[in-house]
Amino acid sequence: MKLRINNQVLSLDVDPDTPLLWVLRDTVGLTGTKFSCGIGVCGACTVHIGGEATRSCNLPIGEVGNREVVTIEGLDGLVGQLLKRLWIEEDVPQCGYCQPGQIMTAAGFLLNNPQPSKEELEDFMSRVLCRCGTYQDIRRAIRRAVEEL
Repeated sequence: MKLRINNQVLSLDVDPDTPLLWVLRDTVGLTGTKFSCGIGVCGACTVHIGGEATRSCNLPIGEVGNREVVTIEGLDGLVGQLLKRLWIEEDVPQCGYCQPGQIMTAAGFLLNNPQPSKEELEDFMSRVLCRCGTYQDIRRAIRRAVEEL
């Protein structure tokens, strides 16, 4: 099976029912995407598939098709670079475990809605859990990104 990941086409010998998360981490070696709940609820495993923020822990690789997969390692462009910079400037991470999922979710949202209302931002980002409770820091970094876009 061929898969496009971070602008590379890879030929992979994996069962089509294998969750994308495990293909990324165990087969391809991209460990930035994290495992947490395993049922697509917490958001730690978020990647972009065809430009949309998508949970990878419960998505069978066979359902990806020819859509591009972008992980935290491959996130680039204006929005990606801006969020990564602001995450550092705002000192967002505490334990850091959920941060790739937070950034990938925020980037997916801002790419499709670069000037969201505060309510839209809160609603969308409330879908990603943070074990350390750094929600205020996360929101502050994203609001700064909106201002700079």
